Amino acid sequence: MAPSSTLSIRVSPEIRERLEKLAVRTRRGKSFLAAEAIEGYVAQELEILEGIERGLEDMYAGRVIPHEEAMARIDATIAAAAKKRGTG
Repeated sequence: MAPSSTLSIRVSPEIRERLEKLAVRTRRGKSFLAAEAIEGYVAQELEILEGIERGLEDMYAGRVIPHEEAMARIDATIAAAAKKRGTG
């Protein structure tokens, strides 16, 4: 197991109560659940930021297509999927 460190946070009484209920129901510690939640949130937010940064790099490098062309591609993809399902 990797070493860990302590982090103190403030939460509303309602969140604390809900975390306690979750801990009891899942038979997990509150610290474990809070750490899992923070880990998931941080991973998700970093993934979003990295995607934005990649998009900005593409934009600055000129690797973009006009909005109208992008929408035409999306509409064509949706139409093809609908046709394949028999709903179009």
